[in-house]
Amino acid sequence: MYRKTRLSDQDIESIRKLARDLRRRLGLSEEIPIANDMYTVLDKLEIILLELPIEAENDKPSFSAVLLYSKEGGENLVFIGLNTADYFDKQIFAIAHELYHFYTRTGSHLSRSDGEKDDVNEAKADWFAAELLLPEEVLRRRVFEEFGTYLLRDVQTKTLLRFIVRLHCTWWLPYRSLVKRLWEIHAITAQQYENLYDIDERDREGEYYRIGRSTQNDDFIRLNTVTRTIGSSPSAIETILRNFENGLIDEDSFAEILGLFNKNPSDYGYEISVSKDDLDEISDLFEDEDHES
Repeated sequence: MYRKTRLSDQDIESIRKLARDLRRRLGLSEEIPIANDMYTVLDKLEIILLELPIEAENDKPSFSAVLLYSKEGGENLVFIGLNTADYFDKQIFAIAHELYHFYTRTGSHLSRSDGEKDDVNEAKADWFAAELLLPEEVLRRRVFEEFGTYLLRDVQTKTLLRFIVRLHCTWWLPYRSLVKRLWEIHAITAQQYENLYDIDERDREGEYYRIGRSTQNDDFIRLNTVTRTIGSSPSAIETILRNFENGLIDEDSFAEILGLFNKNPSDYGYEISVSKDDLDEISDLFEDEDHES
């Protein structure tokens, strides 16, 4: 259920500082949810987002995201490949997770969606993602403002679920990550944690889903939808175009990268031919990374 890997107090404080520093760099106070601004964050950090749905057996993605580096024309390009065959809230968390690996310079990296691998770096990246999206001190304040106490052991499950729904729809942290956060700050007991974690939050007939629909329908449905998006942000496409125009990437790379988004150079007024083999090779990027991990 919960990661066996335990982080030291020193590790946790270092992660909190890293998340605080990134928020300050982006001009975001801890009281402001990043939420949909995650894509703007990537633009500011000059990270190119590649969105592709990579289906796997049993409708469960084999990985959630991959961090990749490419050197073209003497310039280092950074990509986050996002598997959009996953729920939207988990996509946001996956991007935040990869930002930890980006900032700690761990090199190219692939994150799996099952979260079962016990690894210190992965545990740190998960903690960073949760801290970046919903700072611990903010969560503590929200708990106290809502209940007048930091200890929720006597709070009914239905009340807790309504509280978690509001956090979910405001801060865009996945349900189970929120349950973990409440347990990590000792707001809920181990038994409450187990009971809440065992709930199938995606069950459309389940209690949590019905509460979410009745509380904040639009945001809740969006966060609990598998998007299967293909594409990238307009600014990322512009970055690719500028890199080509400035001679930082060659014609083949230009066409191959655009091919990831079902686009081609002619869409932007460039007549460049690229072989089908080359397009197939770049389309297999994620699968190759997955097999090598």
